[in-house]
Amino acid sequence: MRGLYYEEFEVGHIFEHALRRTVTEMDNTLFSALTHNPQPLHIDHEFARSTEWKQPLVNSLFTLGLMVGISVNDTTIGTTIGNLGMTEVKFPNPVFHGDTLRVSTEVVSKRESKSRPDAGLVVFHHRMFNQRNQLVAECQRQAFMRKQPKGA
Repeated sequence: MRGLYYEEFEVGHIFEHALRRTVTEMDNTLFSALTHNPQPLHIDHEFARSTEWKQPLVNSLFTLGLMVGISVNDTTIGTTIGNLGMTEVKFPNPVFHGDTLRVSTEVVSKRESKSRPDAGLVVFHHRMFNQRNQLVAECQRQAFMRKQPKGA
């Protein structure tokens, strides 16, 4: 399996990614520990009970990483040179342990690289939804993509 080359992306195309993921307490705790984030809102059930949520929230950076990661198999696996940035990152609804998440990706724009004839820039709009169809995360991602090799 491979991702798409620059030429294969069509502006306006929406990928509905088949891969879904149920987030566990261990995902949240391990990610928070690995990133040295001791925020009690993520890892302390007693503290979380005193908040408006009454339970721990999943670390938003885990949510962002998972959203982009779920998109990779259908879009950029093996064909990306690198991410250039992520903008307009939003988390309109919280993610909790046990939520099952799905992602859609829209191709917003694309342009050829001015400095590299073998590459182009593709802008994706990723959206993540929980099992209640609530939008829980979104961002625009600028990816530097390979063009198809000559003769391929």
